[in-house]
Amino acid sequence: MAGLIVALALSLQSVYGQQLTVQTDSGKQVVLSRGDIEALPHTQVTAGPEQTAFEGVALKGVLEKAGIVFGESLKGKRLGSCLIVQAVDGYRVVIALPELDPAFTGKQVLLVFLRNGKPLDEKEGPYRIVIPDEKRRARWVKQVAALKIVDVQ
Repeated sequence: MAGLIVALALSLQSVYGQQLTVQTDSGKQVVLSRGDIEALPHTQVTAGPEQTAFEGVALKGVLEKAGIVFGESLKGKRLGSCLIVQAVDGYRVVIALPELDPAFTGKQVLLVFLRNGKPLDEKEGPYRIVIPDEKRRARWVKQVAALKIVDVQ
């Protein structure tokens, strides 16, 4: 019986760990499930010095799923907004919102969940940021736990 309880607890922890919290610019928190994220159009890239194959979704699509609007509304004061990507261990990086919008740049910023066709391991996943064209991988956040839009003005 105790083994069943432990197995159930670990299973629930695993499912909960597949969720991603997004805080919009209005302060609303949206929790996206693995299914919500995987339902978005997939992108595959080969990146890094090891030429690793990553698969995931455009980070912009994840934010749009949470209700964040891009396109023509990304002007004026909203250009002073950025995204803080936070890892489980508290590591944080900043990505300016225009870096995610194809109207401003051709840069890809992905939230990946597969590496060489397999789910990311516990040291790297369940989600990771991958920005293929960056020279340094300091913003390739492992174990992404939360995304938060903030106004820096």
